Amino acid sequence: MEKFKKSWEIQHNWQLLFPIIGILGLLYSCYKLAKLLPFSENWITLFIYTVILFSILLKITLWLFKKLENRWEVTYRWEIIRIFIVFAVTGSSSLFIGRPIIAFLGITKENLNPLLYWVLFIIIGLIFYQILLISFGWLFGQFHFFWEFEKKMLKRFGLKRFLD
Repeated sequence: MEKFKKSWEIQHNWQLLFPIIGILGLLYSCYKLAKLLPFSENWITLFIYTVILFSILLKITLWLFKKLENRWEVTYRWEIIRIFIVFAVTGSSSLFIGRPIIAFLGITKENLNPLLYWVLFIIIGLIFYQILLISFGWLFGQFHFFWEFEKKMLKRFGLKRFLD
């Protein structure tokens, strides 16, 4: 355990919460993906699929950590896990908020061209994604990182004039 703490630069036991949440979230995602694969009705096959997906996605995630550790300005390595958790929660939350809002506006696939429906859905989702990213970043103690990230994103969208 000390080796794990040292490699992720964890000084306090409460910081172990983020790697645990990250591993559980990855495991749950792999389980949900495995259920989409053929022959996953059998629990043994489902278990095997989940383990294979988990090992592949864990390797990809650790590779991403190494790449992003140099690009992102974080004090400790475990903060990268916290940032990934914020991105995951924000993406899911923007969908959960976007669906009721688009329904409240009376926009459905039946009364609107499906292509236009999805374009509006994505636009509404993006608007709430920006707001939620800052909010969840603040809740997880990474406001400065996400505020800088948000400013870069808005500049890429051509909205630089609103930042000054």
